[in-house]
Amino acid sequence: MDAARSDDESEDRALVARIARGDRSALEQLYRRHAYWLTARLESRCSDPDLADMALQDTFVSVWKSAKKYRSDGAVGAWLWGIAVRRLIDLMRKRKPTPMAQDVLGTFDTAMSFEDNLIDSGLHGDLGHALRGLQPDLQAVLIATAIDGLTTKEAAQLLGVPQGTVKSRLSRARTHLQDVLS
Repeated sequence: MDAARSDDESEDRALVARIARGDRSALEQLYRRHAYWLTARLESRCSDPDLADMALQDTFVSVWKSAKKYRSDGAVGAWLWGIAVRRLIDLMRKRKPTPMAQDVLGTFDTAMSFEDNLIDSGLHGDLGHALRGLQPDLQAVLIATAIDGLTTKEAAQLLGVPQGTVKSRLSRARTHLQDVLS
């Protein structure tokens, strides 16, 4: 980790410690430092910006309530993302799906997702090539579990497939990566 990221992480940990002691200004500072990227990632997983915003707000309410439980054994950003994606899943569970007319489906922007941009810009060489070679459904499961840190049950909810399907896709993705990388 470079010095700047190390300093940022130290500041984040200090903010969480202050939040655990009831310092509201520390919560506000942590929010300002992380809300933008959390919002972008939440919106990349959900087509409803209001739902993503509610998940973000719920995330920081949860941080306020659970800062004393933060163990400092991982990056604060990863801890925040774990909370945020679980809040989004909880909100998505409560929401009833709304069927879309077929003509509306054709109007969606086909811009690359966050994950596609991550793979295209950040992973080069054998691993990047292997990940790009995965079928989209296998890639989605691998990203949900390996990058987002979701359980197979949570990934199933997020992706709208049975948990057994997530497990089998994850197994196929791992086998494919092992074959390609060995």
